[in-house]
Amino acid sequence: MKRLFYSSAIYTALGLLSGLFYREMSRANDFEGYSQLNVTHTHMLVLGTIMFLVFLLIEKNFSLTRNHKLFNWFFITYHVGLLLTVAMQMTNGIMTLKGIEASPAIAGMSGLGHIFLSVAFILFYVLLNKSYEFKKH
Repeated sequence: MKRLFYSSAIYTALGLLSGLFYREMSRANDFEGYSQLNVTHTHMLVLGTIMFLVFLLIEKNFSLTRNHKLFNWFFITYHVGLLLTVAMQMTNGIMTLKGIEASPAIAGMSGLGHIFLSVAFILFYVLLNKSYEFKKH
């Protein structure tokens, strides 16, 4: 349970710092348009902070961590997916602010991050189902 709590707290800090980074980078580059930096802090706060708080509440009721192996797969896959997605958003956003055209590889890496997140959600539902079935008996 502590890993879920600490993950939420860390994503809160990262989300707030990325919002500050976006504001200062936009100001320093006299940029007023849209870039991926606009939504980086939102992704971290919602998919990081809020989702890990939701996972924590579900853990309290269903003891997801009881199935250590599957939980670890979910936990690691989710972090990799979220961090990869956000890193590519930041890279794309910084390039936009600097007037550099982003490579299609950045979109591909971001897509890979989204795939990791999708797999993590599938693992989460499998884990939740197993925990629910265990609790029923």
